[in-house]
Amino acid sequence: MIAWKRLLRCALALGVAPAFAHDVVTIERIDVTGNYDNGVGTSDAASEGSVTSKLIDNRPVLRPAEILEFVPGVVVTQHSGDGKANQYFLRGFNLDHGTDFATWVEGMPVNQPTNAHGQGYTDLNFVIPELVRRIDYRKGPYFASEGDFSSAGAAHLLLQESLVEDLAQLTIGENGYRRAVLALSPELPHARSLFALEMGENDGPWQNPEDLRKWSGMARYARGGPTNGFSVTAMGYESHWNATDQIPKRAVEDGTLDRFGAIDPTDGGSTARYSLSFEGRTGDAQGLWLASAYAISSRLQLFSNFTYFLEHPGTGDQFEQQEHRTTFGGALGRRWASHWAGLDVVQAAGVQLRSDKLDPVALYQTIARQRWSTTREDRVTESSAGAYYEAGIQVNDWLRTLAGIRYDRYRFDVASDNPANSGIASSGIASPKLSAILRPWQRAELFANWGEGFHSNDARGTTQTVDPSTGEATQRVTPLVKSKGGELGVRVEPIAGWQSSLALWQLDLASELVFAGDAGTTEPSRPSRRRGVEWSNHYAAAEHWLVDLDLAFNHARFTDGDPVGPYIPGALERAASFGVSAVNLGPWSGNVQLRYFGPRALIEDDSVRSQSTTLVNARVSYRIDQHWRVNLDAFNLLDRAASDIDYYYASRLPGEPAEGVNDIHFHPVEPRTFRLTVQARF
Repeated sequence: MIAWKRLLRCALALGVAPAFAHDVVTIERIDVTGNYDNGVGTSDAASEGSVTSKLIDNRPVLRPAEILEFVPGVVVTQHSGDGKANQYFLRGFNLDHGTDFATWVEGMPVNQPTNAHGQGYTDLNFVIPELVRRIDYRKGPYFASEGDFSSAGAAHLLLQESLVEDLAQLTIGENGYRRAVLALSPELPHARSLFALEMGENDGPWQNPEDLRKWSGMARYARGGPTNGFSVTAMGYESHWNATDQIPKRAVEDGTLDRFGAIDPTDGGSTARYSLSFEGRTGDAQGLWLASAYAISSRLQLFSNFTYFLEHPGTGDQFEQQEHRTTFGGALGRRWASHWAGLDVVQAAGVQLRSDKLDPVALYQTIARQRWSTTREDRVTESSAGAYYEAGIQVNDWLRTLAGIRYDRYRFDVASDNPANSGIASSGIASPKLSAILRPWQRAELFANWGEGFHSNDARGTTQTVDPSTGEATQRVTPLVKSKGGELGVRVEPIAGWQSSLALWQLDLASELVFAGDAGTTEPSRPSRRRGVEWSNHYAAAEHWLVDLDLAFNHARFTDGDPVGPYIPGALERAASFGVSAVNLGPWSGNVQLRYFGPRALIEDDSVRSQSTTLVNARVSYRIDQHWRVNLDAFNLLDRAASDIDYYYASRLPGEPAEGVNDIHFHPVEPRTFRLTVQARF
């Protein structure tokens, strides 16, 4: 019989079954003095780690999804209203709204396949940042329990089960910003509970006020411990807003449009998300069983106009994207320790199921949010099943290995308003994984990781034979697109308090076809190769000072030799983040954070490029007594007039040629903004 303490310590060391990683890493108390838990012996790759609640509490965020910027190398931007999912960048990718980066909240997938707006759509606006207790992240397709959308990486957000002290918080800011949070943890016998409500509104700096109105709520109930226990979580969220989408640079330069102006003031949208989830674990003499289940109901309605008067000179090019979605899913996993030929082995196996029903997912042509034409309207059921096995072997004191295999099967059932685009498609894909971790010295580790992964394509593209806009014949898309990557890394702790990781990586993507929700059809993409180097440093410099420095350099190119050019539009080339936190300086604390978002090619021949964007955010915090605290947050402290995001394409303004004008279209960063928060804990 294997002692529980030994089994769980071994599972933690080998990082088995990351889909349930939060059940493992909370088993034994880990005292962390810095912002990250990335020490030697805590992971299976140099690019894997965890963000602690200390950083989440110390650093201000302009929007909820910016908590993903705590993951080294990730850049989060916005090109529309704040109720819409953000844009994400990582490892040479413009991830759009989430494709190729998998995000989970308490065991529930956030990425939405076959979304009305974009494949893998990841809207994190339902998350209350103050209630996130930990972010476990990993990059690359090297881990068997990570499936769809995880080629570039994955992040698991873990929420508080209870609070030591209840929380009441009120924030006011410029441009009509108001936000209130109330979180209560009633005392229950032999159980933990948490009830939270967030209310917010914001107009923003835009000439057309955003008029954002939102609420989020959460209720959690938990019993037991990490080896025998369960939790039930209910969450709800709704918002509606006006949007100032990206605008043409030419109109700002000739003075016809203000930098914070809008071409179509009727753009905007509304969204809602409700979920109920369960996670449980039970241990026996041989190992640990883990189970999860979830049900999610969501809706999305977006009104956008990116080309203005190019397609419809008289009425404008606004369109509506709409979906109503119901998602059911769950997972069952087993983790156990054993011996092979005298070697300690931790094994993990599991199955993951998911089904999305969209009724409908649709694209309409609109004028001032009024429909006048239907481009396409579909009913879709997309189902998937994934199974994985992984074995971690402690070969000797300085070498351990991790090998795994994953298999996924997908079924797409599409009922379109055009029978030619209806049908059923299915596909499967196998993804092997292999890692070796060497520990030649007590404070150093070397990593070699390799693996294959994939992302699914939009279900509508797998059955489509006719372009819904032009009526021309089209080819059906490849349902599952393979990726293949490798990484060499090192992690060291050269002095006490300093955690440093260096990773050299490469990722190849096969030729793929991606469904374009803005057009209701598919767009071809080319095979590509991305490679780069990342260097992450986290240093508890002294009792009161914490320093974080992350640098990423990426090289992304198409590999098919097309004469149009090898550059991947929007691919992130360089990113950097530098932060200094001062904690418990008497009643004072503070944080200064610099984020550098490097220039990108906007066209395949690199003849048009974006500018870089450097932003500085800061927080000063004063603790009045043990119950009251005041925070002053400053965003874009240097008041940089930069872009949140840039695109290059043709659009048409009134009086311009019928074929439109190719131009950079950008969404500006918000000007210097201050927010004041009064927080009470009781």
